[in-house]
Amino acid sequence: MNTLPGSADVVVIGAGIAGNSVAHHLAQAGWRNIVLLDKGPLPDPGGSTGHASNFIFPVDHSKEITAITVDSMHQYEKLGTMTTSGGIEIARSEARAEELKRRMASATAWGIHSELISPAKVAELVPFLDSSIVKLGFWTPSVAVVDPLQSGALMREQAQALGALTVSANTEVTGIDTQRGRVSKVRTDRGDIDTDTVVVACGVWSPRIAQMAGARIPLVPVVHQLIDVGPIPELEQTHSEIGYPIVRDMDPLMYERQSGADLEIGSYAHRAIMHEPDDIPSYEAAQLSPTQLPFTQEDFDPQMEDALELFPQILNTPGAGIRHSINGLLSLTPDGGPLLGETPEVKGLWSAASVWIKEGPGVGRLLAEWMTHGSTEIDLHSADIARFYPNQRTTTHVRARADEGFNKIYGIVHPNEQWESNRGQRLSPFHPREVELGATFFEVGGWERPHWYESNRPLLEEYADRISDRPHEWDARWWSPIINAEHLAMRERVAMIDLTAFAQFDVSGPGAVDYLQRMALAQVDKDVGKAIYTPILDYYGGFRSDLTIIRLGTDSFRIITGGADGARDKKWFTDHLPEDGSVAFADVTSAVCTIGLWGPRARDVLSAVTEDDVSSQAFPFGTAQHITVDGVPTLALKISYVGDLGWELHAPFEQGLRLWDALFEAGREHGVVPAGIGVYGTTGRLEKGYRLMGAELELEYNPVEAGLALPKVKSPDFIGKEPYLKAREHGPEATLCTLTMDDHTDSTGVRRYPQAHSPILTTTGDRIVDSKGRGAYVTSAGSAPTLGEYLLMGYLPAPYATEGTGLLVEYMGERYPVTVARAGRTPLFDPDDERMKA
Repeated sequence: MNTLPGSADVVVIGAGIAGNSVAHHLAQAGWRNIVLLDKGPLPDPGGSTGHASNFIFPVDHSKEITAITVDSMHQYEKLGTMTTSGGIEIARSEARAEELKRRMASATAWGIHSELISPAKVAELVPFLDSSIVKLGFWTPSVAVVDPLQSGALMREQAQALGALTVSANTEVTGIDTQRGRVSKVRTDRGDIDTDTVVVACGVWSPRIAQMAGARIPLVPVVHQLIDVGPIPELEQTHSEIGYPIVRDMDPLMYERQSGADLEIGSYAHRAIMHEPDDIPSYEAAQLSPTQLPFTQEDFDPQMEDALELFPQILNTPGAGIRHSINGLLSLTPDGGPLLGETPEVKGLWSAASVWIKEGPGVGRLLAEWMTHGSTEIDLHSADIARFYPNQRTTTHVRARADEGFNKIYGIVHPNEQWESNRGQRLSPFHPREVELGATFFEVGGWERPHWYESNRPLLEEYADRISDRPHEWDARWWSPIINAEHLAMRERVAMIDLTAFAQFDVSGPGAVDYLQRMALAQVDKDVGKAIYTPILDYYGGFRSDLTIIRLGTDSFRIITGGADGARDKKWFTDHLPEDGSVAFADVTSAVCTIGLWGPRARDVLSAVTEDDVSSQAFPFGTAQHITVDGVPTLALKISYVGDLGWELHAPFEQGLRLWDALFEAGREHGVVPAGIGVYGTTGRLEKGYRLMGAELELEYNPVEAGLALPKVKSPDFIGKEPYLKAREHGPEATLCTLTMDDHTDSTGVRRYPQAHSPILTTTGDRIVDSKGRGAYVTSAGSAPTLGEYLLMGYLPAPYATEGTGLLVEYMGERYPVTVARAGRTPLFDPDDERMKA
């Protein structure tokens, strides 16, 4: 029987690829007294690691996932457990061929050597494949197969050699105790361990383990079907585990790879077959292993037909048959991403869940870095478990999104594609009016936000000479020319925008000023009524958040941040609250609704419904005041993310509909229009060159590079101050620039509109890389209707970050000329900010 220590600095639960990697990297980072537990035997404890297909395709449309994958590949290679085979993704349809061109752009943007290849070249690389049904191939030579079980064993051995790790297999976790909201003990069937830090790396069992501590890890176990067909002489003759490139047959959502003498076939095309963590059989009760469930042939039959069509020569080999078939369990989350970081509910309880084989070692390194230093080298904002709001962590939501998302694993997913399941969870008080006006809703954080309004379609005729349509369906998907019309109406008259999705927090108490000074880059100790725009940095000096703080009183403040970032921001702020109780923190998001009122006639509209003085003299730009709007007590904030005169109007949620109606009625004579987030988040923002968190602003870039360094550095200490000072002293390695499209026309004569993540190249087609190894790519893209331009933003190193420099943007297999219009923060529209300060 294993002897467990009575205490540990950290307990890692789960000895799959994620848990082994976390334990290994914690040991490398200097942690000692690490305990690794698993209820199954080693080296294969019965989780998803033991039955995964174990191949790695490095290219992903996500920069974040690509970086983690490449990091993992380097680690596997160093361990000697990786075999490079190359891999091909094939297109049977024109739509998939277009998607492969988009993947090629992502490969270029992230620096992964890949190429588009002809059907003949596909047949040359995989001679037993029927290339007659192939339209295009996407070839990545670095695709590889790894041995995650051997990798895990080596990682454990290295950690043990450092005297840092105790491993206990066949050990069931029976409970996790907490004290005052923090982990205090792990209970097992072999004894209890006192600890204040636990990492849950249990794959499909993670929700059950987290629940023991009172936390939620929002994932659901879902079946992935795979079979092995053999023996096949052509494969057997290679005398190797894999001698041919792996094939991803993308249209039928399948893959095929050699596994010795067999062809392994996997499918993501069948129905989503979900299970409950508590219903997964024990190791003893399972036929093969707990996560290898009995095969359901009827689900796989259609996919077998697709496989026979692509590989008729070898799958019809006499004597070949199905030698292995399983319904293998994997973890799916509400958005398909990993679940990394400390859980929002319980301090010291960390998640390393929903991690694929291709990401395991990279996740281990990053999580150890996060646990040790409080920050990570790679920006993990879309993998952070804290990204989900409470409504998104419910079983109902997780299962609904997993059901919808399963077939999207190999699907063609548009960058702006909206989820259809479990919608309508968070509605602003203006929602009834927005429905009447024909709003098209996009979701953020569960909130339904109007993106544009069908009621504004007549504006298309009014502004017909200034609005261009997007003739290609892909470019026009999840977009409408009405957005541009709403923008022009705002610039000429006035618009109302629903901003209720903002996350809002109240901070108060005698320690509030010192606390916020530590959290924010900008000076927070301003006069009462001042609005303070500020980046929030991490410990390495990169962007953790980007938000506004209003000083409401001597010891009271309001934090206003984006709806997409609110859950993560709340955790960051609450994690850093002083322990002496001198600061009170309250999430008031659900108590407040917000309307943005902007345009040259905004003051006329607001003046008609308030007795308060809203003149420029009485209400200067960058200030907040409590006013009354048609009897509704309102916190009015005179700032603008769209670059026009106006206010954010924050009111009690229950009085929101009255506020909307009062403004809308008063605005009729001034030509008011409802406008959507398409104006607020894209067209208005881009004309002003404003940065967006998660696009321009991320951990990899600093305020100097983003053009957000302040003229002076405040004397109080703040998180990220030392690297910020170094960045100011050193200067930017790259500068955030705004570019204009010189020509939209593709080789067929169709006007195209490049989107975010498109690579930016030199005029000779070379990839642009700065001195830190960061490739240049489009961070945001969209129309600038007032300027009659289509704008792109992106970081460029010198000498490319110079106004007038000509470059190229690659999009859907073609390259388009662009010009650097602005290097730095100065906007193209109203560069002196005269309009919004009127």
